Amino acid sequence: MKTWFITGASRGFGLLIARLALARGDKVVATARKPQTVVDAIGAHDNLLALALDVTDEAAAFSAAQQALTRFGRIDVLVNNAGYGLLGAVEESSAEEVRRLYETNVFGVLNVTRAVLPAMRRQRSGHVINISSIGGYSAYYGWGVYGSTKFAVEGISEALSMELAPLGVHVTVVEPGFFRTDFLDASSLVSTAAQIDDYAETVGAMRSFAAGANHQQPGDPDKLAAAMLVLADAEKPPVRLQLGSDTVARVRAKNESVERELQEWLPLALSTDHAQAA
Repeated sequence: MKTWFITGASRGFGLLIARLALARGDKVVATARKPQTVVDAIGAHDNLLALALDVTDEAAAFSAAQQALTRFGRIDVLVNNAGYGLLGAVEESSAEEVRRLYETNVFGVLNVTRAVLPAMRRQRSGHVINISSIGGYSAYYGWGVYGSTKFAVEGISEALSMELAPLGVHVTVVEPGFFRTDFLDASSLVSTAAQIDDYAETVGAMRSFAAGANHQQPGDPDKLAAAMLVLADAEKPPVRLQLGSDTVARVRAKNESVERELQEWLPLALSTDHAQAA
């Protein structure tokens, strides 16, 4: 039996993971801005603690972690799932739009992780699972700023995995592709207020694609939720987990592209070291 702490649990991946974890007998701390939405979706349950949490509020994150420990005594799995998307060219993204996105997608992850890690360190066990995106490994036009928040989460997760390994705490960053959730709805996706005509062939085309792809994505959210339970149970979990055939294809393509470019520019890359003494 594990105790989960899940952010953004009122819908989407967070809700599905919470429901499956409860169904198999685990305990779940499900956080959301409006926790009653979690109870309405799942129903009352002895092993469910629904808490109000705005992840941008660091004090609230520490309070929620303490309430979880008071109720269940430990936290075994942290799923940093809360976040939203911003669709627009980098130039179209205003300072305020970027700041708000980082407050949730990056600083929110840091706030909740800092709140939960003391308990995991005391236990000398635990698993931090950060939900990224294929856009956190390979950039797309129209998703530059959003992807940059996920690139940040990837770097934080990679470093955390090294820092926490001696303490018995695992860290995995999950890279989903396009899954059939509400991510492309207005409830999860914000479009930049500014739209520049010169980007019509790239970002404009991406806006049209996103509108047409909504609820037509190839990934099955229920299967992702089931995969998350397998991940949480793994004795030696990966640092990165790609989910979805589109993600796998994109990762392979980027790795091949980076290797080709590295080889092409290798002489210049190696030319910048100090000359070796004779």
